[in-house]
Amino acid sequence: MTWHHGALALGILVGIAAQLLLKQGAMGGGNIVAQFMSPWTIGGLALYGIAAFFYVVALRAIPVSVAFPSVALSYVLVALLASFWFGESLGVAHIAGIVLIVVGVGVLHIV
Repeated sequence: MTWHHGALALGILVGIAAQLLLKQGAMGGGNIVAQFMSPWTIGGLALYGIAAFFYVVALRAIPVSVAFPSVALSYVLVALLASFWFGESLGVAHIAGIVLIVVGVGVLHIV
């Protein structure tokens, strides 16, 4: 594992934090302008910019055909965290999809 893989992991983790902040901002109520001016939303958008920086660094050495599908791991973690944090449900279809994503990304990193 190179530091480029570390940058990819950081990009994924920061992107997850960004998504959760955006969700928190969206739950604030009010009109759309108020939601976009929420510190949660602004923080989430800022974190997406930071995540993009780490992703670009990772792309210097990791093929996009491996890096981009790896970002799908963020879907897994966001779904699990949203279930815990926001009380969103995880049904059988969600769990099956999560398993498929993990297996798929695992296959890409083995080959």
